[in-house]
Amino acid sequence: MGDTEFIIEPGRQDVVMIRTFDAPREVVFQVVTDPELIPRWWGPHVLATRVDRMEVRPGGQWRYANIDSDGGEHFFRGVYHDIVAPERYVRTWQFEGTPEDVALETVTLEAVDGGTRYVAQSVHRSVEARDAIIRADGPRGGRESMDRLAELLASHPNP
Repeated sequence: MGDTEFIIEPGRQDVVMIRTFDAPREVVFQVVTDPELIPRWWGPHVLATRVDRMEVRPGGQWRYANIDSDGGEHFFRGVYHDIVAPERYVRTWQFEGTPEDVALETVTLEAVDGGTRYVAQSVHRSVEARDAIIRADGPRGGRESMDRLAELLASHPNP
């Protein structure tokens, strides 16, 4: 239904990623919280993804590995803090390579025109930490993930 939009304002600690999908929010929520489906859409398209842990409940932990073509693994992890299906979830988000930066991510799903507006806001500990993610081309990975999620949702059976 559209391209991925980013809101990255100078001097702020957050990044907001927005995408509208042509699928009901119940389906979007189910797909983004299903550990068996995460490897099909999460991360840049040049990397494979493995789910090591995913407990979608308050206090539940998650950990994913992105695997490059040489077999190198890059780990991401966090803790779920709030789950309100199918409206939102809140979790921490951390790249294990930079343990000093833990972001708080809130994903909201809003029903719009027969589809779902997905909004992910990640708040980092500082502007500098947020900017490091931008310099590491985080938005490209986010955009590719959202493109892959759109493809998966297009092929996923709707209830």
